[in-house]
Amino acid sequence: MKKDVIIRLAGICVDFDGERILDNINLDLYDQTFVTLLGPSGCGKTTTLRIIGGFEKPTSGRLFFENVDITDLPPYSRKVNTVFQKYALFPHLNVYDNVAFGLKLKKVPKKEIALRVNEMLELVNLTAFERRGIDKLSGGQQQRVAIARALINRPQVLLLDEPLGALDLKLRKEMQTELKKIQQGLGITFVYVTHDQEEALTMSDIVIVMNNGEIQQIGTPIDIYNEPENAFVADFIGESNIIEGIMKEDFLVSFLGNDFICVDKGFEANESVDVVLRPEDVRVVAAQDANITGVVSSVTFKGVHYEITVDSCGCFWLIHSTISQEPGNLIGLDFSPTDIHIMKKMKIPRL
Repeated sequence: MKKDVIIRLAGICVDFDGERILDNINLDLYDQTFVTLLGPSGCGKTTTLRIIGGFEKPTSGRLFFENVDITDLPPYSRKVNTVFQKYALFPHLNVYDNVAFGLKLKKVPKKEIALRVNEMLELVNLTAFERRGIDKLSGGQQQRVAIARALINRPQVLLLDEPLGALDLKLRKEMQTELKKIQQGLGITFVYVTHDQEEALTMSDIVIVMNNGEIQQIGTPIDIYNEPENAFVADFIGESNIIEGIMKEDFLVSFLGNDFICVDKGFEANESVDVVLRPEDVRVVAAQDANITGVVSSVTFKGVHYEITVDSCGCFWLIHSTISQEPGNLIGLDFSPTDIHIMKKMKIPRL
């Protein structure tokens, strides 16, 4: 079933001190969806989040919430709450009072406050912590308090600005799972900002890749990883071998002095392209059995695979393999037509 558009950004531009931060952002966000804004630092993802939250006003363009223009509406009048990277909890209040703070401001009856606080603490697995001081909590527990405080006002959209950035790796992975469970349990829209590719792929229904104030690609995690629309996306999401090539005709590409059958079409004859091959899609074979050969430059054990760097006539390849190789060995590189991804030449600088 197709979900309804809950937030629409129409032609949003933002300029700071004469510099364009967001450039004509047109974006629909759907109800009950976990959406992640992903990109390098300074790409405009946090500014986009702040526009939705009402903390920044666009230089031009309009913002709609359920088809109502809310561009000029202040943050407290929007059906949106925000969890920041620095959780902004009140150190002089305990867990219960931090979570209840918004309801007390609205003068909600005490019985209802108690009911809703307990409901939120159960949701974030902190039922036994209501009288605990904030300074006595771990980073993960503080983050759960911040989420409970944001959700207790029952927003239709929750904005999260890199809320896991301060946590250690193990706790961050645990909280990724918890956040996804919370979003699915509540059935509301989460808009999440991160520069962590793995985090975006793990948690999201939809990923929006941004760079230089522009949207590069919108899609599911599988689409973004397997079918990147340009070399920036391929380079930023996971790891890629990006080689300059020539698209001779439909389904035939040339690179590194060899012609290869591929599954791409729609390019001009002899058009310059970027050829993308994921490290896990490149197979090591005997040198005599491959069109492309190279010398093993380095081998690094990564736990589930070996990361092998191969020098092929000055072009360095990255390969992920469960079988190690000896540095200095001459090996062949093999791949199938479906492993080759052809991109339009990148018009934007790579990372």
